[in-house]
Amino acid sequence: MSDPRITAYATAAYEVARAEGNLDEVGDELFRLGRVVDSSDELRITLTDPHLPASRRQQIVEDLLEGKATSTTVGIVSMVVAGGRATDLSKIAENLVNRSASDSGQALAEVRSAVALTDEQLARLTEALKARTGRDITVKNVVDPSVVGGVVTQIGDSVIDGSVRTRLNQLRDAF
Repeated sequence: MSDPRITAYATAAYEVARAEGNLDEVGDELFRLGRVVDSSDELRITLTDPHLPASRRQQIVEDLLEGKATSTTVGIVSMVVAGGRATDLSKIAENLVNRSASDSGQALAEVRSAVALTDEQLARLTEALKARTGRDITVKNVVDPSVVGGVVTQIGDSVIDGSVRTRLNQLRDAF
């Protein structure tokens, strides 16, 4: 069961981005930023520090995103940080992206890889996932150096692990 506060923030962000006409771009930016916050202890601690005034935490967000994100994304992230929900940013973004994909009849696939995939690789992967699932797919690529090689794909509760590490473990277990 999802947290109603996360759902409320995601719904608000979705409606604002849809009204502004940049839902896909905002979804991408929030998704990537959520992953950055999750992977950076320093940033997460700073954005959730109760000793820093909300206005200072919001200024940090604005400085961090200046020239790198739409004003819609900056405003949404500023609202989330001011509300003390910075640790939920990736869940809020995931909820927003899932809703956007669902509204357009698609499923969200989170693809983890050691390096960013090229547009051609993403297109081939999208087609392969579409063939496997029978659904249109929206792919979000997350760079995760722990993957080492290959990709790990999650669509809803299903995980397709095509990483080098998993294949080596399977070989080791076979002998």
